[in-house]
Amino acid sequence: MNTKEFRTFGMPWEKAYGYVQSVKSGNTVWISGQLGHDMQGNLAEGMEDQFRQTYQNIGKLLSEFGLHAGHVTEEVIYVTDMQEGFESRKVFGKEFYGEACMVASTIVGVTELALPGQKVEIKVTAKV
Repeated sequence: MNTKEFRTFGMPWEKAYGYVQSVKSGNTVWISGQLGHDMQGNLAEGMEDQFRQTYQNIGKLLSEFGLHAGHVTEEVIYVTDMQEGFESRKVFGKEFYGEACMVASTIVGVTELALPGQKVEIKVTAKV
């Protein structure tokens, strides 16, 4: 029987929107779109700081399943400014994944995201 494991951050929008931060089923972990907020829900300022915090949040969720960035197989990035987002991804993607940065990645420009001032959201899939 395949069971699911869940992880949350306890953010108010999890219950309001009705979702969890991550789900593990079998040997796959899906991490919901992560934002650049701290554990009190405060959004970082600017694209670069939001990218940094977003990857930190992804790392925290991965570690709760005993995983790390090397287990990520795919990421989808949503940004409100494509040029600024692309440049930030080049820097913080290497910081998170390492120089080899071996992950399938898609970046999409959008007009807005869930929270006022939010500039980036990243969802990932990882394999155990």
